[in-house]
Amino acid sequence: MDYLNMNKEALTPVVKQLNILLSDYNLYYQKLRNFHWNIKGHSFFDLHNKFEEMYNDAKLKVDEIAERILTLNFNPISRFSDYLSTSSLEESESLISDEKMVQVLLKDHSILLVQMKKTMDLAAKAEDEGTIDLVGAYMRELEKDSWMLNAWLNK
Repeated sequence: MDYLNMNKEALTPVVKQLNILLSDYNLYYQKLRNFHWNIKGHSFFDLHNKFEEMYNDAKLKVDEIAERILTLNFNPISRFSDYLSTSSLEESESLISDEKMVQVLLKDHSILLVQMKKTMDLAAKAEDEGTIDLVGAYMRELEKDSWMLNAWLNK
């Protein structure tokens, strides 16, 4: 860790939480694709496009989280079976109503935000400003998406 001037032992709990976040984002990404493919009804055009926008964003975040773990000189988990056993998110049925899809995503957002906060708290203890910066930006964006989905739900 010489090039980062950071304590590997202090980073270990941060990386554990980043791997949980990586797992969460992989399940979230696949759930968004599932909903994008299976949306039906009057909300099709709006939500089909929104879900695609959201899964493209999630795909980028998956890569950025894994690369952050690598930057910290650790290895990201990468098997889907590990994501399923590590993630705090649950898989979802495919054929549910548009309102249920949005409710499921809002629940996931709540779980993701808790995980982000946990990660940032540990990163602060480890003086890992790079992780704080990365995850802080994710929080801001997810909070905004949550507001928008909640506004749609309360139409």
